[in-house]
Amino acid sequence: MGSANNNKWSETAMLVIDMQKEFVDPAMSSPAFLAGGEKIIPAVAEAVELARKRGIFVVWVVREHDPDGRDVELFRRHLYSGGKGPAMKGSKGAEMADGLVVKEEDYKVVKTRFSSFFATNLDSVLKTSGIKNLVVGFRHQIVSGRLSLMPSHWTMRKLRLLLMQRLVLIKKSICQTSET
Repeated sequence: MGSANNNKWSETAMLVIDMQKEFVDPAMSSPAFLAGGEKIIPAVAEAVELARKRGIFVVWVVREHDPDGRDVELFRRHLYSGGKGPAMKGSKGAEMADGLVVKEEDYKVVKTRFSSFFATNLDSVLKTSGIKNLVVGFRHQIVSGRLSLMPSHWTMRKLRLLLMQRLVLIKKSICQTSET
């Protein structure tokens, strides 16, 4: 988790949600693509690198689906047939966007719903890692980000949660408070 030294960032995790080619790369021609998502990739990459330098635990939350769509929400199953569909396990669309890399010290959580917590081990990983603060960046605030956190246990645990309106603010927040 992050750097080995104990610092004030050791109880903080950065969640990076749904930054996969399927969702942010226009070349994929995916029905799941969100226009403009590709524009935030450099800011995400920079924020993640800065977080790593500060010793913040970086968690990548990604969607990966069964090729038959058996684990997809009912209203989206029509997008899966003949072994094709958005963010299928092992597909090019399920890969991280170009320029974003999950490193060995990071953690990757696979989800099959909008929620990052529903039917995943994310809450357990954060608890056992001693995380008390979350910095959250995502490609689309309404669908991906806010729904990812709505059913979360974070509100019940009364932990500090910082939702970023723009990924650039993550970098600014980390830089400004790291010196104090």
